[in-house]
Amino acid sequence: MSATQSNEKAPAVHPIVPRLKLQFQLDHPDIPTYWMGGDPFKSRFWDALSLIFPPGEKYFMNCVRDFKDRIDDPKLLQDIKDFNLQEAQHSMVHRQDNDRLRRQGVDVDKHTQFVEDLMNKHYRVKYSKEYNIAVTSALEHFTSIIAHTLFDKRDVMKEADPRVRAMYSWHAIEEVEHKGVAYDVMEDYAKVGYWMRVAALFHATFMFPAIIFKIHRELLKHDGFNFFQRAKLFAGGLWWMFKPGGLLQPMAKAYWLYYKPGYHPWQETEQPGYEQWLAAFNASGDPVKASEQTRTALAL
Repeated sequence: MSATQSNEKAPAVHPIVPRLKLQFQLDHPDIPTYWMGGDPFKSRFWDALSLIFPPGEKYFMNCVRDFKDRIDDPKLLQDIKDFNLQEAQHSMVHRQDNDRLRRQGVDVDKHTQFVEDLMNKHYRVKYSKEYNIAVTSALEHFTSIIAHTLFDKRDVMKEADPRVRAMYSWHAIEEVEHKGVAYDVMEDYAKVGYWMRVAALFHATFMFPAIIFKIHRELLKHDGFNFFQRAKLFAGGLWWMFKPGGLLQPMAKAYWLYYKPGYHPWQETEQPGYEQWLAAFNASGDPVKASEQTRTALAL
């Protein structure tokens, strides 16, 4: 990954394109419970993310809307509209995926309500609008840099069911497209300074995985794994995530860039897999085909 050396705001290089009514066939009964190569830890890690997304996307949209009345830039207003459309689609598709979990007997409502209460009630009452948009921008940073992990030659989701894999590939691509929107609102209209920006990222760095692993643990408990079995699964799973060359390593450099004074998301000009996915999707209109064709292209 490369970044420009200037502290000037870089222009957006990936236009925000809401893609509506996409079909992933997530309701198909042959998607296995452990759809990530039969691995409970990996499958439930991504399932925990899916449970977080609908209330999380709602939080993002609410925090951006807090400043809409202050904005007079037509380009940013259009970007916010397209951002909201993309986020609404993400929520809708992840609800479809969460219905897959519901059919397994998972108490989906309990998990999503926990995130709803934390983000859209507790945070929005406890913290200022400025701090909430800073947290939103920090979390958007996390979701956008997932693309660095999903689109490289390691093909980290090669063992995944192609329909679920396609959902996460599409979501990552659209996060790349709108990654500068909340940041622009935060910087130009909320007037959040450097120290609040980095404090919000530091906060999110602990809060986001804490939520994921809380839900992750409860999903494994639901599956009938006892304490010692879960401990064994977590030992192997955390090594998969944090080892050299593991799941999270490609995100590391992009993560630290956010702490740089003068940083802007569009300084990250190289996005692995973006052009390949876009070309494949534009050719077929099918996100599952686009995901598989992107994997083939990146393996060459």
